[in-house]
Amino acid sequence: MSSNLNLAAIGNGTIAALVDPNGRIAWCCWPRIDGDPIFSALLGGEEPAGGFFDVVLDGQVKATRRYQANTAIIETVLESADGAKLRITDFAPRFKLYDRIYRPATLVRRIEPLAGTCRVTIRLRPHFNWGEQKPQPVRGSNHMRFSGEDFTVRATTDLPIVYIAEERPFVLGRAATIVLGPDEPFANSLTDTARSFEEKTRDYWHDWVRYLSIPFEWQDAVIRAAISLKLCAYEETGGIVAALTTSIPEAPHSIRNWDYRHCWLRDSYFTVRALNLLGATRTMEDYIRYLTTVIASEPSGRLAPVYSIVPGTPLEERFAPALPGFRGMGPVRVGNQAAEQVQNDGYGHVVLAAAQMFFDHRLPNRGDRALFELLEGVGARAAEFAFEPDAGLWELRGKRRVHTFSSVMSWAACARLARIARVLDLPDRATYWKEQATSIRTRILSFAWNEKMNSFVDADVDGQIDASLLLIADLGFVRPDDPRFIATVERVGSELKRNGYLMRYASEDDFGLPETSFTICSFWYAGALDMIGRRDEAREMFQSLLDRRNEAGLLSEDIDNQTLELWGNIPQTYSMVGLIDTAMRLSKTWEEAFWRGS
Repeated sequence: MSSNLNLAAIGNGTIAALVDPNGRIAWCCWPRIDGDPIFSALLGGEEPAGGFFDVVLDGQVKATRRYQANTAIIETVLESADGAKLRITDFAPRFKLYDRIYRPATLVRRIEPLAGTCRVTIRLRPHFNWGEQKPQPVRGSNHMRFSGEDFTVRATTDLPIVYIAEERPFVLGRAATIVLGPDEPFANSLTDTARSFEEKTRDYWHDWVRYLSIPFEWQDAVIRAAISLKLCAYEETGGIVAALTTSIPEAPHSIRNWDYRHCWLRDSYFTVRALNLLGATRTMEDYIRYLTTVIASEPSGRLAPVYSIVPGTPLEERFAPALPGFRGMGPVRVGNQAAEQVQNDGYGHVVLAAAQMFFDHRLPNRGDRALFELLEGVGARAAEFAFEPDAGLWELRGKRRVHTFSSVMSWAACARLARIARVLDLPDRATYWKEQATSIRTRILSFAWNEKMNSFVDADVDGQIDASLLLIADLGFVRPDDPRFIATVERVGSELKRNGYLMRYASEDDFGLPETSFTICSFWYAGALDMIGRRDEAREMFQSLLDRRNEAGLLSEDIDNQTLELWGNIPQTYSMVGLIDTAMRLSKTWEEAFWRGS
């Protein structure tokens, strides 16, 4: 486990923040999860001059933390050598208010003395414009304002402002509150409001978790993963980011550091599917709303692989030179060039993300003819581009090929549309889409199965072994007991496993040979092992992956093959999705574990 990524996530569907083991808020984008990081210490080197918010306890020798059970509220307890102890409680308010969800761009920090004499220094040092602007606070009687070019952040507190503004040490004699939010005055008691917000936010998360359909085993891990996924959804538009961070490298000094605070059609499908498995379908409904806007914005029907969480916002990739990068490993990237790539699996992921809308009788607004016709337009592009060379799901920047996974996703789009048409009692459309799917499948099988390698391969030319091949049975393209799939799983394991975990692929790409395993691939492998009857091995791998989580229960994108440290952006939706999917697959049923006592 990497101490550098030992971060806990808080958020509310508008903003999110990452808190380190000592209670320092080291990352928070404003005024939404893909915005300007006002706290950027995560990308600011070992001893950042700014871009963080912490509480320093004189003589501190120990720090412990925990989430309040089944919530996105984190508590950090600091202790000093002489027995002084205090607790920091951090959260972003989220609760029902006037029949809506109240989720302001606001962070609440409560600091309570628990024992001894707590002499503290509070350091509130926001940065603007990606570390380039270090604003000087403008003091009021009980607040400070930090102004940037695009927005102003107000810190309101019941502590003496001078102690915070000048970072003077003082004795914390009573519980104190600091609320960071929009430049608006507080109308009510700050203390009472913060306490009320915490209670209501706790109640919200408890209610949300209460209705999850979780597996019997690994319940806490699944609940934490589900909450983490929820924090990656930008509720205002329904877009879902791939992770809350940018530019944490996949491996040390690799320059493989990307901005993941955007909505990939592929990653979002996996997130929606995982939450649907748990019964949390609202994220899917919001995401379908987002997709309709995205599709309507592309009159040609050609979809990009990734969009801003606010569709229409450009994602041109640029550097932020004022920030040195994670552990000094820049560059720090803003935006993502992948938006310009051709990745043809996205059409299938759009159709699959929406398919449950037509089959789930719990939903108040089921999929209808209008949504089906919208998806038929996506399916038409899937069929058209099924065998067009693309960058593939691994977003190779150097060359294009006809990738097996992209073609299989085009098949999946057509096959699902046929099933949806049957549900809607549209036999002609069902026949049409079934014929499209059959034609695509026949052609895929003509190039994707390599007799000499005794395995499916990743492309029509120079086919290699690729972890995405582990998904073809789960998608229904082949049966799990198909000897070709069993042989592929065995070949993938023998070629791509490193120190117990799976690489995406083992060949060189635009940046050389990959150095770290890609965490979702290890989950895919565990799932595939279970599919072919090797459940004990699958459970062993799953437990090993659980052991890689940081102390807050989060996983990033990658695992170092030698040190087993976490690398890559965090929390990575792909990885948290893999945890949920695999736990649901491998757990004993409640009946087996509880009623039968097995």
